[in-house]
Amino acid sequence: MDSSCNHQFLFSLFEDKPRLTSRRIHIRRLYDILHLSLQRQDLVRAQRAWAILARCNEVHWKNLWTLSVGLLDRHVGDVDSVPTKIDYLRAMMLQHPDEREKILSELIHLYILAGRHRDALDELEFCLPSFPYYDNPTLHLYAGLCCMFNAQLSNDLVEGTDDSGAADRNLIDRAQIFFQRAKALDPDNIVVDSLVNMAQCLLQAPHTGPHESDEEDMSDSPGTFRTKRLKIEQDTF
Repeated sequence: MDSSCNHQFLFSLFEDKPRLTSRRIHIRRLYDILHLSLQRQDLVRAQRAWAILARCNEVHWKNLWTLSVGLLDRHVGDVDSVPTKIDYLRAMMLQHPDEREKILSELIHLYILAGRHRDALDELEFCLPSFPYYDNPTLHLYAGLCCMFNAQLSNDLVEGTDDSGAADRNLIDRAQIFFQRAKALDPDNIVVDSLVNMAQCLLQAPHTGPHESDEEDMSDSPGTFRTKRLKIEQDTF
């Protein structure tokens, strides 16, 4: 009788499913503990289980990068660990070329969480023109969102100058292109529909330059009105 019939495991680890030995049974149990600890947000126990599994020759820990990213947190939802995760994922992209598309999505997500929208957009603009990234709707959606974030940031930095409106519209126009590509790849995504409409509304909105608004304010000020009145009275007499 196969020994595997006497043991029930919650998560799959060995794809080839060889005949289970006592060592492999312990490894499978430990792998179940790792997953359950992550789901229960018990990071201390999960990290202990991972430390043992990573030392086992039967476990290809590099292929389990999706689990190891979550284990880099010191606490649940730890924001300070984001830079460490970014460095780790960039290293994983070099070691796992077949997983680059999935790793890139996770990397861009971390860039956005860290507020590094410019870095995220640079990474996407470098990868998106090539396959398989070009056919990924999520990456195009991320690129459009990063353009919108950068448009808002550039508006805050150059507010009060003539270049603010041009910078905003250029980034919003690029965002619309990314959103439309994501829509073409995923027509049923209602979130993309709303983002496309929002970008179109922003592009169609009239832009008032800072000098035009200053002139309007000056023309309506009391001092300007008195100056015009005195000039009219002098011309009259």
